[in-house]
Amino acid sequence: MTDGRDLLLVDGYNMIGGWPELAALSLTGMQAARDRLLDLLADYQAYSGRRVIAVFDAYRVPGLGRSFDQGKVQVFFTKEKETADECIERLVRELTQRRRQIYVATSDSTEQHVIFAQGALRISARELRLEVEENQKQVKKAIEPDSLSSRHSLEDKLPRDVRNKLEDWRRQ
Repeated sequence: MTDGRDLLLVDGYNMIGGWPELAALSLTGMQAARDRLLDLLADYQAYSGRRVIAVFDAYRVPGLGRSFDQGKVQVFFTKEKETADECIERLVRELTQRRRQIYVATSDSTEQHVIFAQGALRISARELRLEVEENQKQVKKAIEPDSLSSRHSLEDKLPRDVRNKLEDWRRQ
């Protein structure tokens, strides 16, 4: 983690609770909600260029204090007796010197007053969800050409007599 890209630290369970799609998914299983969040964050990271770290309170899962990469998103499960807020604060202290800008996506802004006082920028769960949705729209727009415009783009550029001649040749 020595590159100079902007960094987004995400309080995972805050996002799951704050995004209706993920909150509904968590009712069927927390693992499914975590996996969906990480998929969305991986897509967001690819499009935005920000480095993304998702932090989860480990009291909900076995294997305290572990970290791993899932796709391009780095995932942290907190140490024993460490909250996600404390882990995020620790990561900000460790990474501040190596990053241009650090963003923290959390619903617990009062819990993170120390890092915000140090210059980290807050993104609420709602704001991040809107950014992710906007990125999804931009990606879809870039990879799915408008079928109507692509179908007629060459035809619209040709003079009428050339189009008529081509149509005659096609029918023969």
